[in-house]
Amino acid sequence: MSNLVYGVKDKPGLFKTIVFALQQVLAILAATIVVPVIINTNEGLNAAGIFANMSQSAALLGAGVGTIVYLLFTKFKSPVFLGSSFAFIGSMCAAFAGAASVSVGYIGLIIGAIMAGLVYVVIAIAIKFAGVNWINKIMPASVIGPTVAVIGLSLSGNAVGDLTKGAIATCNPYIALLCGLVTLATVIVCSVYGKKMLKIIPFIIGILAGYAVAAIFTLIGTLAEVPELMVINFSLFENMQWVPEFTFVEAFKGFSDLGDFGTYLATLAVAYVPVAFVVFAEHLADHKNISSIIDQDLTVDPGLHRTLLGDGVGSMVGAFFGGCPNTTYGESVGCVAISGNASVVTIFTAAIICILAAFVAPFVTLLATIPACVMGGVCFTLYGFIAVSGLKMIQKVDLNDNKNLFTVSVILIAGVGGLVLNIGKVTLTAVACALILGILANLLGSIKCKKDQEEDE
Repeated sequence: MSNLVYGVKDKPGLFKTIVFALQQVLAILAATIVVPVIINTNEGLNAAGIFANMSQSAALLGAGVGTIVYLLFTKFKSPVFLGSSFAFIGSMCAAFAGAASVSVGYIGLIIGAIMAGLVYVVIAIAIKFAGVNWINKIMPASVIGPTVAVIGLSLSGNAVGDLTKGAIATCNPYIALLCGLVTLATVIVCSVYGKKMLKIIPFIIGILAGYAVAAIFTLIGTLAEVPELMVINFSLFENMQWVPEFTFVEAFKGFSDLGDFGTYLATLAVAYVPVAFVVFAEHLADHKNISSIIDQDLTVDPGLHRTLLGDGVGSMVGAFFGGCPNTTYGESVGCVAISGNASVVTIFTAAIICILAAFVAPFVTLLATIPACVMGGVCFTLYGFIAVSGLKMIQKVDLNDNKNLFTVSVILIAGVGGLVLNIGKVTLTAVACALILGILANLLGSIKCKKDQEEDE
């Protein structure tokens, strides 16, 4: 039973919608804009003299446009935001590393995203004709529940690590920790004791509180010339990128340098296509999670085939503008769970804000100055709620049945233990490995159940 303040179809007033949308933007911000930063600072690429220079503003615009595409395909029934996918970081690096020039690398980003998106399209078509019952059989609550929990738990290391990091390397970790804990405490107080609006926008209040404390320490550190007290990197305003560098613009410059295009296409296929199957598992887990939160099975209405098409095509569009394939965001799901606001209008408005913000350099830069410790304080709750949502799905599972007990156990240990497999250029994440092992354990246990049923008959 859902405890939503605003349902999927509800339309809060204009002011509330903008505030709620801004909260969604803040929830997905760090992960969305950090992907291009990781590519830009990749040591392997830079050592080879390749500097990607991917744009954070363009990634933000790609996320906004991709989300709108997703909402259109899902008939505005699924309150989920799409953002830059971490799963494709290795694929994007491969696109640049195998390119004859940086501009060709941008062509590779677009083609690779199209290849990955087409995987989603093929799976969506198969599901459209075969239905989702087979998925429910091989991935029941005993599989999906712990997998969702693993998604949250696998991100816990990021939240803990960020909690002691400022935006400046010299920042004292205990100062950063204090800023992060102020953020976390504010979010908790607003969610538990807040009335009306405060209860629904705990992240905004928490980030403002943490940022204010960080700004005070930074000011004191600057005036006293004590680098250890500086938490926020205000120097980012000195090098603002006023005009986003869109992927398709850079790609058009590289058509004359394609060289051995056949070999390059094969490189892209190996780098992107297998990862798309991995991300499909996370897509399914995210939608089962949000379905439990809003008390409506999105795999049935609007249908898993529509959510897949929205995710796949949205990923292509996102990469066209920002270079980063998109995916459904657990942070967005967690925001819905904590705030109790599942209004799709809010998600749509958040997408519009991202699109507009991409062209407002001071705003994007201001968001980029939010230190890791502050976002870490927020992510403590976001990732925690994802994990708890998964555990809630297991409540109705009979763990006295050894089949279910082993299935849940295998998934939790593989996921929390961080089982990761590298097969060539493809990386099977802990979530993917945990899900695959869980499916196999469930199927293995189901053989005995089937035999017992036959004997009873």
